[in-house]
Amino acid sequence: MFQIDTIEIIGLIAAVLTTSSFIPQAYKSWKTKDVKGLSLTMYAVLLTGVLLWLVYGIYLQSISIILANSVTGVLVFALLALKIKHRHR
Repeated sequence: MFQIDTIEIIGLIAAVLTTSSFIPQAYKSWKTKDVKGLSLTMYAVLLTGVLLWLVYGIYLQSISIILANSVTGVLVFALLALKIKHRHR
């Protein structure tokens, strides 16, 4: 199972900070449906990287990497879906 030590706590704090940075953008895009400023290519590449980090975290059994990239993956996927759905606005 997962082992929580000091370095993992640092990882969890970093995960909360970096992952939560996507929340305002996701909320604003969802609320306004304005996705003009979002780059489809950038978010597609970011999602690919996040999914690879998730695989890496699972391999290492690192709860901070797994949690951060799971949540970030959902948020980035949501932004991509909004970008595709509302791209002509």
